[in-house]
Amino acid sequence: MAKATVFDEAQVEARLKSELPTWRLEEGWIRRTYKTAGWKGTLMVINTVGHLAEAAFHHPDLTASYAWVEVRLMNHAAKGITESDFALAKKIEEVVTWQPGLDESSPLSGTPDDPRFAYIKYDK
Repeated sequence: MAKATVFDEAQVEARLKSELPTWRLEEGWIRRTYKTAGWKGTLMVINTVGHLAEAAFHHPDLTASYAWVEVRLMNHAAKGITESDFALAKKIEEVVTWQPGLDESSPLSGTPDDPRFAYIKYDK
């Protein structure tokens, strides 16, 4: 297997700006903090990220508290940010931030606008 290409800081920053604007580069990792409505939402985000990471066989570091989850990606074997990190970050972003209620063509209504059902705080 060929060694993955590691992107330099300027390349990572440019890609984040154009492809993943809610993610940031910090201390050699690409990172995203998802704010949740509480513990239930935090667990849902962790489980979602866990499923996607295991399916991709590319595992992020996670830090969690009552109402937030931070996802950190870096290719440990390559010792830097690679295409795999961007691919998984995009999939995580797509799934965690999915709001079917915003798509008028979807038969799915999405989570009701009621605090009893809230689980993630979407970026507006």
